[in-house]
Amino acid sequence: MEEMVNLSFFKNKKVFVTGHTGFKGSWLCKILIMVGANVIGYSLEPTTNPNLFTLLDIEKSMHSIIGDIRDLNSLKRAIIDAEPEIVFHLAAQPIVRESYVNPVDTYSINVMGTVNILEACRNIKSIKSIVNVTTDKVYENKEWCWGYREDENLCGYDPYSNSKSCSELVTYSYKNSFYDKDNSPAISTARSGNVIGGGDFSADRIIPDCVRASIKKEDIVVRNPYSTRPYQHVMECLRGYLTLAIKQYDKNLAGCYNFGPDESDCVCTGKIVEMFCNNWKDSRWIERYDGGPHEANFLKLDCSKSKSRLNWYPKWNINDAVKYTVDWYMAYSNKKELISVTEKQIKEYFQL
Repeated sequence: MEEMVNLSFFKNKKVFVTGHTGFKGSWLCKILIMVGANVIGYSLEPTTNPNLFTLLDIEKSMHSIIGDIRDLNSLKRAIIDAEPEIVFHLAAQPIVRESYVNPVDTYSINVMGTVNILEACRNIKSIKSIVNVTTDKVYENKEWCWGYREDENLCGYDPYSNSKSCSELVTYSYKNSFYDKDNSPAISTARSGNVIGGGDFSADRIIPDCVRASIKKEDIVVRNPYSTRPYQHVMECLRGYLTLAIKQYDKNLAGCYNFGPDESDCVCTGKIVEMFCNNWKDSRWIERYDGGPHEANFLKLDCSKSKSRLNWYPKWNINDAVKYTVDWYMAYSNKKELISVTEKQIKEYFQL
């Protein structure tokens, strides 16, 4: 079964995280800080209020640089000054519906942002491992019933998904063109599914929408309860990124990897909302299609490669993922001390 990642590997190591003020980035930084890493972050200010980065007061325990991933000169200076050993690239415009509203910004951030981080890193001798985080939506979605494997066609439909497909191709080109020396850093891309967990306050995401409605005691409006997604707790994919960063020191393991739930835990949006309501008492939901832009109806990942090569397996099933997520948001709603709640969940998951 799963091999729990040896987080002591990161103790005293310099780790550079782009997008550190975001939802995933904040969880990742918190984990790294707890295990004694020297964390340097580069990102825009948090895009929501409230946000996890501020609620957990993460800035006081790391070196936080507010900067735009599209500003190559600023990013280069930050990388040179940091001299990191490991780089996690999470900075992105991550919302599908937002990409229809602002496609130019989406491509600029997600494509040129990838070019810039790889360009900034390629002459830094201290760097040994780079993980570029993309998405499960990079694949050409054929609405078939089995999971996509890493060698399937890359061709995202909407501007967000397509820009992440481009990010994969940029990584492939840079890896072959500039990271092909014996002393080059190992570089991989990580594709994960729809993540849930405490502290996401983004618009147009199902769990944050559920939380906002439940706190206000309003109906949860679900626009497409029949779409199937590989939902997983945020710590599931983060464990994948951390495992990959460690194991790709052996460059034979560098490549592209899926990190998603087992097939039995791939559920439709309506089921996720139903599970949320079972955990958050007195909440209720209704279906109301809002005529929004195209989104895929059916999407699964085949994670056989991550299981066989990295010994990474899902740890929490979908019931666990929803329970821990609701527990966090209920603590937030009840104005409990969120740093201790978050640390407790991290310790339980990683067996710290």
